Amino acid sequence: MLFNSIQFLIFFPTVILLYFWIPYRYRWILLLIASYYFYMSWKPEYAVLILLSTAVDYYAGIKMGDAKDKNEKKKYLFASFVFNLGLLFTFKYFNFFSDSFRLFVDQFSLQFDPIHLKLLLPVGISFYTFQSLSYTIDVYRERIKPERHFGIFALYVSFFPQLVAGPIERADNLLPQFRKKFDFDYKRITDGLKIMLWGFFLKVVIADRLGMAVEQAYGNPEQYSGLPLLLATYFFSFQIYCDFAGYSLIAIGSAQIMGYNLMDNFRRPYFSKSIAEFWKRWHISLSTWFRDYLYIPLGGNRVAKSRWLFNLFVVFLVSGLWHGANWNFVIWGGLHGIYLVGSIVTENIRNSFVKIIGLSKIPKVHSFVKIFITFHLVALGWIFFRTDNVADAWYIISHIFSGAELSIERFYMGFSQAEFIVAILSIFFMESVHLMQEHIKIRKFFSERSIFFRYPVYIIILAVILLFGVFEETDFIYFQF
Repeated sequence: MLFNSIQFLIFFPTVILLYFWIPYRYRWILLLIASYYFYMSWKPEYAVLILLSTAVDYYAGIKMGDAKDKNEKKKYLFASFVFNLGLLFTFKYFNFFSDSFRLFVDQFSLQFDPIHLKLLLPVGISFYTFQSLSYTIDVYRERIKPERHFGIFALYVSFFPQLVAGPIERADNLLPQFRKKFDFDYKRITDGLKIMLWGFFLKVVIADRLGMAVEQAYGNPEQYSGLPLLLATYFFSFQIYCDFAGYSLIAIGSAQIMGYNLMDNFRRPYFSKSIAEFWKRWHISLSTWFRDYLYIPLGGNRVAKSRWLFNLFVVFLVSGLWHGANWNFVIWGGLHGIYLVGSIVTENIRNSFVKIIGLSKIPKVHSFVKIFITFHLVALGWIFFRTDNVADAWYIISHIFSGAELSIERFYMGFSQAEFIVAILSIFFMESVHLMQEHIKIRKFFSERSIFFRYPVYIIILAVILLFGVFEETDFIYFQF
């Protein structure tokens, strides 16, 4: 079930009405049923995978909580790892590694026929397995106590607002909330609706509209060169942000209506002044997951510098592979690893250069230059993320600044002039709001204004969504991960 579907517009109000109508002690049952129904609306059979993952990790958590010996705990943690990562490998990576092994042995003129599993990738499998794994790791580390109520734990793994594309929640934040009683609160509910409204604006007005032009250019890159490819790359940079951040905001807003607080997943990432800052603002729930459960266990920065840089690079390679079973994603992750390692290695040289040219004496200009460079480094990475193969990515990179003749049709990439203007103005409006958020708290700003200011703004945004939104029930990009 998509957030941007008629089905969800019926499903969600129904759940909310029942949620506040039934007694508190039965709410977890309602939400668990609703969550499984939400997921099963895609492919009912794959709900079995969530249930199995839930059962394995619930049992592992209980046994680790009862165990007195750390070696015994390790056995159950290992079982959790094997099962969850085994699911990921089987459904997401088996064919990729099989094909990659064939390419490897081809270099030695050896014969190998790759085995292919004919399995559809379950929606959101990377998200719920990582969420469940974080629970068993935290129980093993004794940061939390095991959850002994199976139904509550099953709800933690399958909570429908963030089930298929995050944020990837932590047990110490979400599990305790399922035991709290949340009464009907007008302000909390209206605040949640406002968050959802902004999320829908990002998704249906910006992301899905930009997606049409991006598909034109990136779907047939050899038919384009020069400015259209550059525009398509810019468009995809904003498409993927609006698509994913839009999903996260709808998830956060819908959970808040019921009383649950989910973690922020994005904080205006394209205003980052460095790649390191970008990853503190982009997909925060995943970047902090890798920090806590991979980077720090590898030694983090508490090791020799060479090992520290190695740790950073490995984390980004794994992050790229997490996103998809394709060499493009591995290259994308490795590229960000190179960016980060390169920024550390060249820090003194860059600081000296900035002082020599006097840029440090003009802070605002210096900040703009850093934001400009960071954005374009990220945009370069998105080329590998979006294309289907390395050859297409290289074609776009090598032709993006070519001076080919440009027709109006190619420039607009399938858009009419009016649609093109709507896309540009929507991006400008969004970034203007983000710029305000860099300096003021938008919620506080609006709360201090009269209803004669606030409500016309809300109505205008709703009208823009209804008038200019793309209502074709387009999948969210991160559903494929």
